[in-house]
Amino acid sequence: MAIEVGAKAPDFELKNQHGESVRLSDFRGEKNVVLLFYPFAFTGVCTGELCALRDELPKFVNDEVQLLAVSNDAPFSLRVFAEQEGLEYPLLSDFWPHGETSRAYGVFDEEKGCAVRGTFVIDKEGVVRWTVVNGLPDARDLNDYVKALETL
Repeated sequence: MAIEVGAKAPDFELKNQHGESVRLSDFRGEKNVVLLFYPFAFTGVCTGELCALRDELPKFVNDEVQLLAVSNDAPFSLRVFAEQEGLEYPLLSDFWPHGETSRAYGVFDEEKGCAVRGTFVIDKEGVVRWTVVNGLPDARDLNDYVKALETL
């Protein structure tokens, strides 16, 4: 079951597509975070969602907000994916221990071995303020993230 609104967001440390460590707690007191879990790089719906975010990036990466996208792909795959699609925001690898962060947020599908489409808007104090979880084939509407951020 996914983390609920009002809960403290579990901290994590994951490698981005450049091999750098990124911790959720690094943004505490500094920025709100849009934490987006997606199943796999290079797949149709995921690529569409991440490119839509790329095309609206100033809404999701600015002085007040940081976008973090997490999949269970290896960092090396994420680097190629980011370069191919022109994604300049952090793509974080929840590859090993496989799905540990996805499980902490309640969005890991044990049968499929990947995260489902879960999004969490986390405020500067590290509290989940909005969330949506969709099944694997169902794309999310990024305008919902914008509306959630406007309420912070």
